[in-house]
Amino acid sequence: MIDFTGTPKIETERLILRKFEMTDVQCAFDHWLSDERVADNRVNPAHKSVLQTIKRISKIVTQYESKEFCYWAIELKETGELIGEIDLYDFDSATDNCEVSYSLGHRWWNQGYGTETLRAVVEFGFRTMNIHKISAAHNTDNPASGKIMRKVGMEQEGVIRHMIRNSKNHYKDCAVYGILREDYLEHQITSQSC
Repeated sequence: MIDFTGTPKIETERLILRKFEMTDVQCAFDHWLSDERVADNRVNPAHKSVLQTIKRISKIVTQYESKEFCYWAIELKETGELIGEIDLYDFDSATDNCEVSYSLGHRWWNQGYGTETLRAVVEFGFRTMNIHKISAAHNTDNPASGKIMRKVGMEQEGVIRHMIRNSKNHYKDCAVYGILREDYLEHQITSQSC
């Protein structure tokens, strides 16, 4: 059974994962939500106006009242800059499984922040929430995201053709990944004993 605890603050070596606040709107818009390069890897199109971001962040903030809502803003410890977002969602009470998705601003790609963030949320999901399996997917034309998933122990389980349609009305195939709690814990024990 999943132990829901809401969206607590999580700290890593370089990052703080925290709840979004309405004061984050402009940074979220500027750093990733309005960026076509980032939107090309998301289901939703890039925001054209800050008003869209206000609506989105407002919807997120109001859901923090629910213990079953797990949605973090990703902030750099050193500078306090907001660089992205990550969430656990689609919780299935019959299987105790869920999915994870994340986005980082283009300026922070290829610096290990995605891996550091995903690793922290996967650990939280397994160790604190008692989730059985965490799944994720990425567009097959975005192999960097798959690399992040593999670095945290996820395994590719297949490819779903035309899984999403992007804002340019193009269908995209997605590689689907997953990791089981038992495999994660076993890998953690093995890596600590080496």
